[in-house]
Amino acid sequence: MAKMKAAQITKAGGDFEIVEREIPQPGPGQVRIRVQACGVCHSEVFVKEGGWPGLEYPRVPGHEIAGVIDAVGSGVTQWKTGQRVGVGWHGGQDGTCLVSYDGGYQEYMVAPVEAVARMPESLDVAEAAPLLCAGVTTFNALRHSGALPSDLVAVQGIGGLGHLGVQFAHKFGYEVAAIGRGPSGAALAKKLGAHVYIDSAATDAAAELQKRGGARAIVATAPSGKAMSSLIDGLGPNGTMMVVGATTEPIQVAPSQLITNMRRLHGWASGVPADSEDTLKFAELTGVRPMIERYPLEKAAEAYARMMSGRAEFRVVLTMER
Repeated sequence: MAKMKAAQITKAGGDFEIVEREIPQPGPGQVRIRVQACGVCHSEVFVKEGGWPGLEYPRVPGHEIAGVIDAVGSGVTQWKTGQRVGVGWHGGQDGTCLVSYDGGYQEYMVAPVEAVARMPESLDVAEAAPLLCAGVTTFNALRHSGALPSDLVAVQGIGGLGHLGVQFAHKFGYEVAAIGRGPSGAALAKKLGAHVYIDSAATDAAAELQKRGGARAIVATAPSGKAMSSLIDGLGPNGTMMVVGATTEPIQVAPSQLITNMRRLHGWASGVPADSEDTLKFAELTGVRPMIERYPLEKAAEAYARMMSGRAEFRVVLTMER
Protein backbone atom coordinates (compact mmCIF):
# COMPACT_ATOMS: atom_id res chain seq x y z
CA MET A 1 0.00 0.00 0.00
CA ALA A 2 1.13 3.55 -0.76
CA LYS A 3 2.42 5.51 2.23
CA MET A 4 2.18 9.11 3.39
CA LYS A 5 3.64 11.28 6.14
CA ALA A 6 1.55 12.36 9.10
CA ALA A 7 2.13 14.30 12.34
CA GLN A 8 0.24 12.46 15.07
CA ILE A 9 -0.31 12.59 18.81
CA THR A 10 -0.32 9.15 20.45
CA LYS A 11 -1.73 10.20 23.82
CA ALA A 12 -3.10 13.24 25.60
CA GLY A 13 -0.20 15.52 26.45
CA GLY A 14 2.13 13.60 24.15
CA ASP A 15 4.60 14.99 21.65
CA PHE A 16 4.11 15.21 17.91
CA GLU A 17 5.49 12.23 16.03
CA ILE A 18 6.19 12.23 12.29
CA VAL A 19 5.15 8.78 11.08
CA GLU A 20 4.39 6.91 7.89
CA ARG A 21 0.82 5.75 7.44
CA GLU A 22 -1.06 4.05 4.68
CA ILE A 23 -2.90 6.53 2.47
CA PRO A 24 -6.55 6.23 3.60
CA GLN A 25 -9.35 5.14 1.30
CA PRO A 26 -12.62 7.10 1.26
CA GLY A 27 -15.71 5.22 2.35
CA PRO A 28 -19.34 5.81 1.30
CA GLY A 29 -20.20 9.50 1.46
CA GLN A 30 -16.56 10.51 1.87
CA VAL A 31 -13.86 12.15 -0.21
CA ARG A 32 -10.09 11.90 0.05
CA ILE A 33 -8.20 15.17 -0.01
CA ARG A 34 -4.58 15.63 -0.99
CA VAL A 35 -3.67 18.18 1.66
CA GLN A 36 -1.61 21.12 0.42
CA ALA A 37 -1.73 23.32 3.53
CA CYS A 38 -3.19 23.20 7.02
CA GLY A 39 -3.41 26.00 9.53
CA VAL A 40 -2.23 25.53 13.11
CA CYS A 41 -5.04 26.74 15.35
CA HIS A 42 -5.13 27.18 19.12
CA SER A 43 -8.07 24.76 19.24
CA GLU A 44 -5.59 21.96 18.44
CA VAL A 45 -4.95 22.02 22.19
CA PHE A 46 -7.98 19.73 22.53
CA VAL A 47 -6.09 17.05 20.62
CA LYS A 48 -2.62 17.84 21.89
CA GLU A 49 -3.47 17.98 25.58
CA GLY A 50 -6.76 16.06 25.68
CA GLY A 51 -9.98 17.09 27.35
CA TRP A 52 -12.38 16.52 24.47
CA PRO A 53 -15.01 13.87 25.37
CA GLY A 54 -14.55 10.55 23.59
CA LEU A 55 -11.32 11.51 21.83
CA GLU A 56 -9.35 8.46 20.72
CA TYR A 57 -5.62 8.22 20.04
CA PRO A 58 -3.48 8.21 18.02
CA ARG A 59 -4.97 11.31 16.41
CA VAL A 60 -3.82 13.66 13.67
CA PRO A 61 -4.85 17.27 14.39
CA GLY A 62 -5.75 19.97 11.87
CA HIS A 63 -9.02 21.72 10.98
CA GLU A 64 -7.88 24.51 8.64
CA ILE A 65 -7.33 22.35 5.57
CA ALA A 66 -6.80 23.42 1.97
CA GLY A 67 -6.20 20.91 -0.80
CA VAL A 68 -7.51 18.98 -3.79
CA ILE A 69 -9.91 16.04 -3.97
CA ASP A 70 -8.09 13.05 -5.39
CA ALA A 71 -10.61 10.24 -4.74
CA VAL A 72 -14.31 9.94 -3.93
CA GLY A 73 -16.21 7.20 -2.11
CA SER A 74 -19.31 5.38 -3.27
CA GLY A 75 -22.46 7.44 -3.54
CA VAL A 76 -20.59 10.74 -3.86
CA THR A 77 -21.92 12.70 -6.83
CA GLN A 78 -21.48 16.36 -5.83
CA TRP A 79 -17.69 16.26 -5.71
CA LYS A 80 -15.14 15.25 -8.34
CA THR A 81 -11.42 14.59 -8.37
CA GLY A 82 -9.35 17.68 -9.08
CA GLN A 83 -11.63 20.13 -7.27
CA ARG A 84 -9.94 22.59 -4.90
CA VAL A 85 -11.57 22.35 -1.50
CA GLY A 86 -11.23 23.26 2.14
CA VAL A 87 -12.33 21.68 5.40
CA GLY A 88 -12.90 23.62 8.62
CA TRP A 89 -13.98 22.85 12.16
CA HIS A 90 -17.51 21.80 11.19
CA GLY A 91 -17.49 18.11 10.32
CA GLY A 92 -21.13 17.21 9.68
CA GLN A 93 -24.73 18.14 10.40
CA ASP A 94 -24.84 15.63 13.27
CA GLY A 95 -22.55 17.82 15.37
CA THR A 96 -19.37 16.01 14.35
CA CYS A 97 -16.29 18.20 14.39
CA LEU A 98 -12.76 17.72 13.17
CA VAL A 99 -11.59 16.58 16.58
CA SER A 100 -13.69 13.47 15.91
CA TYR A 101 -11.47 12.18 13.09
CA ASP A 102 -7.98 12.67 11.71
CA GLY A 103 -7.35 16.13 10.32
CA GLY A 104 -4.92 17.94 8.06
CA TYR A 105 -1.49 17.43 9.64
CA GLN A 106 -0.92 14.74 7.02
CA GLU A 107 -0.48 14.46 3.28
CA TYR A 108 -3.88 12.87 2.65
CA MET A 109 -7.07 12.85 4.70
CA VAL A 110 -10.60 11.53 4.42
CA ALA A 111 -13.59 13.77 5.17
CA PRO A 112 -17.38 13.37 4.98
CA VAL A 113 -18.93 15.29 2.11
CA GLU A 114 -20.88 17.42 4.61
CA ALA A 115 -17.61 18.96 5.81
CA VAL A 116 -16.24 20.05 2.45
CA ALA A 117 -16.25 23.60 1.04
CA ARG A 118 -15.34 24.79 -2.45
CA MET A 119 -12.18 26.89 -2.65
CA PRO A 120 -11.71 29.57 -5.34
CA GLU A 121 -8.98 28.85 -7.88
CA SER A 122 -7.09 32.10 -7.32
CA LEU A 123 -6.47 31.72 -3.59
CA ASP A 124 -3.05 30.59 -2.41
CA VAL A 125 -3.58 27.40 -0.39
CA ALA A 126 -1.46 28.55 2.56
CA GLU A 127 -3.42 31.82 2.77
CA ALA A 128 -6.76 30.05 2.29
CA ALA A 129 -6.23 27.56 5.13
CA PRO A 130 -6.62 29.99 8.09
CA LEU A 131 -9.76 31.42 6.50
CA LEU A 132 -11.46 28.09 7.23
CA CYS A 133 -11.45 28.74 10.99
CA ALA A 134 -10.13 32.16 12.02
CA GLY A 135 -11.52 33.68 8.83
CA VAL A 136 -15.01 32.20 8.88
CA THR A 137 -15.31 32.89 12.62
CA THR A 138 -14.70 36.63 12.29
CA PHE A 139 -16.51 36.95 8.94
CA ASN A 140 -19.59 35.21 10.31
CA ALA A 141 -19.55 37.10 13.59
CA LEU A 142 -19.49 40.42 11.76
CA ARG A 143 -22.23 39.62 9.28
CA HIS A 144 -24.52 38.34 12.06
CA SER A 145 -23.77 41.23 14.43
CA GLY A 146 -26.59 43.45 13.19
CA ALA A 147 -24.19 46.18 12.06
CA LEU A 148 -24.81 47.93 8.74
CA PRO A 149 -22.37 49.77 6.46
CA SER A 150 -21.15 53.04 8.05
CA ASP A 151 -21.94 51.78 11.58
CA LEU A 152 -19.16 51.95 14.17
CA VAL A 153 -17.74 48.47 14.71
CA ALA A 154 -14.88 47.74 17.08
CA VAL A 155 -12.51 44.79 16.91
CA GLN A 156 -10.88 43.98 20.25
CA GLY A 157 -7.46 42.42 19.74
CA ILE A 158 -5.25 42.46 16.63
CA GLY A 159 -3.95 38.91 16.73
CA GLY A 160 -4.69 35.77 14.78
CA LEU A 161 -8.44 36.43 14.76
CA GLY A 162 -8.44 40.19 15.12
CA HIS A 163 -6.16 41.01 12.19
CA LEU A 164 -8.68 39.26 9.95
CA GLY A 165 -11.63 40.84 11.75
CA VAL A 166 -10.29 44.35 11.08
CA GLN A 167 -9.86 43.56 7.39
CA PHE A 168 -13.34 42.07 7.01
CA ALA A 169 -14.92 44.95 8.94
CA HIS A 170 -13.22 47.47 6.66
CA LYS A 171 -14.37 45.66 3.53
CA PHE A 172 -17.93 45.44 4.90
CA GLY A 173 -17.99 49.23 4.90
CA TYR A 174 -18.05 49.79 8.67
CA GLU A 175 -16.36 52.61 10.55
CA VAL A 176 -13.71 50.44 12.15
CA ALA A 177 -12.12 50.95 15.56
CA ALA A 178 -9.31 48.54 16.40
CA ILE A 179 -8.60 48.07 20.10
CA GLY A 180 -5.21 46.85 21.31
CA ARG A 181 -2.85 47.21 24.26
CA GLY A 182 0.03 49.59 23.74
CA PRO A 183 0.90 52.02 20.96
CA SER A 184 2.76 49.47 18.83
CA GLY A 185 -0.43 48.16 17.19
CA ALA A 186 -1.50 51.49 15.72
CA ALA A 187 0.42 51.29 12.44
CA LEU A 188 -0.69 47.72 11.75
CA ALA A 189 -4.31 48.52 12.59
CA LYS A 190 -4.35 51.39 10.11
CA LYS A 191 -2.67 49.21 7.46
CA LEU A 192 -5.37 46.55 7.93
CA GLY A 193 -8.11 49.12 7.41
CA ALA A 194 -8.99 50.53 10.84
CA HIS A 195 -10.14 54.13 10.84
CA VAL A 196 -9.04 54.63 14.44
CA TYR A 197 -6.80 52.78 16.88
CA ILE A 198 -7.62 52.77 20.60
CA ASP A 199 -4.85 51.90 23.04
CA SER A 200 -6.70 50.30 25.94
CA ALA A 201 -3.58 50.47 28.12
CA ALA A 202 -3.49 54.26 27.88
CA THR A 203 -7.17 55.20 27.77
CA ASP A 204 -10.68 54.00 28.64
CA ALA A 205 -11.59 52.19 25.42
CA ALA A 206 -15.31 52.08 26.24
CA ALA A 207 -15.36 55.85 26.79
CA GLU A 208 -13.52 56.38 23.50
CA LEU A 209 -16.17 54.36 21.69
CA GLN A 210 -18.93 56.38 23.34
CA LYS A 211 -17.29 59.61 22.14
CA ARG A 212 -17.99 58.26 18.65
CA GLY A 213 -21.61 57.44 19.45
CA GLY A 214 -21.12 53.92 20.79
CA ALA A 215 -20.33 50.78 18.83
CA ARG A 216 -23.08 48.97 16.98
CA ALA A 217 -20.96 45.85 17.39
CA ILE A 218 -17.79 44.82 19.17
CA VAL A 219 -16.06 41.65 17.99
CA ALA A 220 -14.09 40.41 21.00
CA THR A 221 -11.21 38.28 19.73
CA ALA A 222 -8.58 38.50 22.50
CA PRO A 223 -9.20 35.71 25.05
CA SER A 224 -9.54 37.89 28.15
CA GLY A 225 -12.75 38.03 30.15
CA LYS A 226 -11.50 41.14 31.94
CA ALA A 227 -10.81 42.98 28.68
CA MET A 228 -14.21 42.02 27.28
CA SER A 229 -15.96 43.16 30.49
CA SER A 230 -14.32 46.57 30.25
CA LEU A 231 -15.81 47.15 26.80
CA ILE A 232 -19.50 46.50 27.54
CA ASP A 233 -20.15 50.18 28.16
CA GLY A 234 -18.66 50.98 24.76
CA LEU A 235 -21.72 49.52 23.04
CA GLY A 236 -24.27 51.93 21.65
CA PRO A 237 -28.07 51.48 21.52
CA ASN A 238 -28.98 47.91 20.49
CA GLY A 239 -25.28 47.15 20.36
CA THR A 240 -23.97 43.59 20.39
CA MET A 241 -20.71 42.16 21.63
CA MET A 242 -19.82 39.15 19.50
CA VAL A 243 -17.58 36.93 21.65
CA VAL A 244 -15.21 34.78 19.58
CA GLY A 245 -12.06 34.75 21.76
CA ALA A 246 -12.23 31.50 23.74
CA THR A 247 -11.35 31.77 27.43
CA THR A 248 -12.54 30.26 30.70
CA GLU A 249 -12.41 33.67 32.38
CA PRO A 250 -15.88 35.04 33.14
CA ILE A 251 -17.27 38.17 31.51
CA GLN A 252 -18.56 40.34 34.34
CA VAL A 253 -21.54 42.51 33.48
CA ALA A 254 -24.31 44.05 35.55
CA PRO A 255 -27.86 43.57 34.26
CA SER A 256 -28.28 47.35 34.20
CA GLN A 257 -25.42 47.59 31.66
CA LEU A 258 -27.39 45.39 29.27
CA ILE A 259 -30.83 46.79 30.01
CA THR A 260 -29.62 50.32 29.38
CA ASN A 261 -29.66 50.79 25.60
CA MET A 262 -30.76 47.13 25.18
CA ARG A 263 -27.27 45.72 24.70
CA ARG A 264 -26.51 42.06 23.98
CA LEU A 265 -23.74 39.51 24.49
CA HIS A 266 -23.57 36.88 21.77
CA GLY A 267 -21.12 34.00 21.60
CA TRP A 268 -20.09 32.90 18.13
CA ALA A 269 -18.20 29.89 16.83
CA SER A 270 -16.99 29.27 13.29
CA GLY A 271 -19.59 28.17 10.71
CA VAL A 272 -20.74 25.40 8.39
CA PRO A 273 -19.15 24.73 4.95
CA ALA A 274 -21.55 27.12 3.21
CA ASP A 275 -20.22 29.86 5.50
CA SER A 276 -16.66 28.82 4.67
CA GLU A 277 -17.44 29.14 0.96
CA ASP A 278 -18.88 32.62 1.54
CA THR A 279 -15.75 33.60 3.48
CA LEU A 280 -13.39 32.31 0.80
CA LYS A 281 -15.32 34.02 -2.00
CA PHE A 282 -15.46 37.31 -0.12
CA ALA A 283 -11.74 37.15 0.61
CA GLU A 284 -11.00 36.42 -3.03
CA LEU A 285 -13.10 39.39 -4.20
CA THR A 286 -11.88 41.93 -1.64
CA GLY A 287 -8.26 40.96 -1.07
CA VAL A 288 -8.63 39.99 2.60
CA ARG A 289 -5.70 37.72 3.45
CA PRO A 290 -4.22 36.36 6.66
CA MET A 291 -0.66 37.20 7.63
CA ILE A 292 1.05 33.83 7.95
CA GLU A 293 4.21 32.00 8.94
CA ARG A 294 4.87 28.80 6.95
CA TYR A 295 6.38 25.56 8.27
CA PRO A 296 6.86 22.20 6.56
CA LEU A 297 4.85 19.24 7.91
CA GLU A 298 8.03 17.75 9.39
CA LYS A 299 8.24 20.77 11.74
CA ALA A 300 4.70 20.39 13.11
CA ALA A 301 5.95 20.44 16.71
CA GLU A 302 7.87 23.67 16.12
CA ALA A 303 4.89 25.22 14.34
CA TYR A 304 2.55 24.29 17.20
CA ALA A 305 4.96 25.72 19.78
CA ARG A 306 5.24 28.94 17.78
CA MET A 307 1.46 29.28 17.68
CA MET A 308 1.10 28.57 21.40
CA SER A 309 3.79 31.13 22.25
CA GLY A 310 1.52 33.94 21.08
CA ARG A 311 4.37 35.50 19.13
CA ALA A 312 3.37 34.31 15.65
CA GLU A 313 2.53 36.95 13.06
CA PHE A 314 -0.29 36.02 12.86
CA ARG A 315 -1.36 32.55 11.73
CA VAL A 316 0.92 29.52 11.49
CA VAL A 317 0.44 27.22 8.49
CA LEU A 318 1.89 23.79 7.67
CA THR A 319 2.65 23.20 4.01
CA MET A 320 3.03 19.80 2.36
CA GLU A 321 6.17 19.75 0.27
CA ARG A 322 6.33 16.78 -2.08
